[in-house]
Amino acid sequence: MNQQTLRDGHSQNMDAVPLDHEAIEQAAALISSADALVIAAGAGIGVDSGLPDFRGNAGFWKAYPALAAEGTAFMDIASPAAFQRTPRRAWGFYAHRLALYRATIPHAGFGLLRKWGDAMARGSFVFTSNVDGQFQEAGFDPLRIDECHGSIHHMQCLAPCSQATWPATGFTPTVDAARCELLGALPTCPHCGGLARPNILMFDDWAWVDARREAQAARRQCWLEQVRRPVVIEIGAGVNIATVRHFAHRIVLQHKGPLVRINPREPHVSHLLGVGIAGGALQALTAIDAMLPA
Repeated sequence: MNQQTLRDGHSQNMDAVPLDHEAIEQAAALISSADALVIAAGAGIGVDSGLPDFRGNAGFWKAYPALAAEGTAFMDIASPAAFQRTPRRAWGFYAHRLALYRATIPHAGFGLLRKWGDAMARGSFVFTSNVDGQFQEAGFDPLRIDECHGSIHHMQCLAPCSQATWPATGFTPTVDAARCELLGALPTCPHCGGLARPNILMFDDWAWVDARREAQAARRQCWLEQVRRPVVIEIGAGVNIATVRHFAHRIVLQHKGPLVRINPREPHVSHLLGVGIAGGALQALTAIDAMLPA
């Protein structure tokens, strides 16, 4: 599949709106006074790179018309049951996403976040619900990333036969995009020969191997114990699946650091906690960067 085919149904966030200048100034001041940067990112951060955020079945079905035709919802295909019931269809969906993420170049906002964190005494740490590996692709230290829902770039046994995970680097899928089906051999577990699946926390998932993620969380906690004045930048995290928002609030309350929330639709933050910016990730981050000291 070529880049255009991969991006069908995935539109960039072109609806930039005027930003609140006072909120941008306040965010820049909060970032300037911090000794550490906590980045809490949801699906919305990838929209400016051309990635979908799957807000409801309408957007999901636009990207996957074969699933729309049969009424298969995102929650139905993003589940271990789908791999047991229709493995080629389930892998068609996830292999298409894997190829999309491999072909996507992170937008410039990722580089700004990395620059800000590198300039702070304690650096930065990323907490993200995204499984796309965009922070690693943007050059962030893999040992400073906590992927709370796992990663599509790693696999595990569907059963699972063990707690092993392995990189998906050797898997180069070919997908019939019109039918959302994997062509060629299905990925298998190197330990038992059974069907493999992405190492992602899915819906109704009781077999997710979380050892890799637990190690990430342990490193994140160890890092947090060393920081004194963190600022939390929460980007593109919605309220429907509020994992990232809950994390950001917990860090703010525990470490007494301010929150900068960037969200085009749900930016509200209590003035006691920090500031909210109604805008897209790239637009807001670029505006904040222009206010920071050189």
